[in-house]
Amino acid sequence: MSDSSEDGAGKAGEGGTGSLGGGSANAAWRGAEQMRDAFNEHVADPARRAGEAMRASGERVVQNGSALGTTIIDQAEANAREAFAALRSAAGARDLTEVMRIQGEYLREQGQRSMEQAREIGQLIMQFGREAIQPGGRGEVRGEEPKREE
Repeated sequence: MSDSSEDGAGKAGEGGTGSLGGGSANAAWRGAEQMRDAFNEHVADPARRAGEAMRASGERVVQNGSALGTTIIDQAEANAREAFAALRSAAGARDLTEVMRIQGEYLREQGQRSMEQAREIGQLIMQFGREAIQPGGRGEVRGEEPKREE
């Protein structure tokens, strides 16, 4: 009789229908898969998307910083060029009145140039700020509602 009970237990262990059999092993396996899938959906995938969004954001910060730096350098170069042009004109002036006129024109033009340059820098900074707070549609987690299963 012990032979038949061992056979039944053996069959159950090998996927038979016994109470110690594959049914509970399969259920445990399915449960583990469900837990893995839930972990991936609720933890791993959002973390991966957040990492990708941070990397993209960092790349945009570098690009924006480079664009801003280049703009500032271009403006400084233009200002220096205009200052030297005014100095050359003043050096060739025939009298003090002409020097004062050249200097006045330079200061008026430089004031206008400075306002335009400040406006340009301000617009760049505002654009960069808008880009930073708007979801870029590149898998960012900002603004996404957490998924809930009920």
